[in-house]
Amino acid sequence: MVVADVLYAKGHPNIKATHKTTLEITKEEYVTPRGDCIIAINATKAVKDLDPVLKSIIRRNDAIIIVVLETDNLKDVVLAMGSQELLLSSDNKIIIRKSTYIEPATLGIRSNKAARDIDRRLIERLKNPDTVLKIKIIGLLLEEIESINKGVGSII
Repeated sequence: MVVADVLYAKGHPNIKATHKTTLEITKEEYVTPRGDCIIAINATKAVKDLDPVLKSIIRRNDAIIIVVLETDNLKDVVLAMGSQELLLSSDNKIIIRKSTYIEPATLGIRSNKAARDIDRRLIERLKNPDTVLKIKIIGLLLEEIESINKGVGSII
């Protein structure tokens, strides 16, 4: 089963996106220059608000999370792993981590990207408060990928 949810967020002049291990999207209406992991504000959802079926999938150790960040004609993709330990209870933010640290806002762990790894053209656009970022979160299980590759020669 593959399940997706979509949310939207906006840019802000203080967006730096330079953090080396985390990436955050917040419902807050403002970000200080110290918030170097934040890539967008005014989010329409936090982890608590995500589709319950999506949350049940990403709360598995064999879950893969794909996060597509899109604005205008620019796109970037972040991959992360799920975990049975995920709380998904924050009503204010979504955090993706390269580490395995888990707290209420953690959406995924062991990600391939943090804030500083996001396409810099996309981050430049997110310094404009009028920029709208579409965030699509897709959850699937590792077995879904393996079944797709059975007949075509797998690289996994």
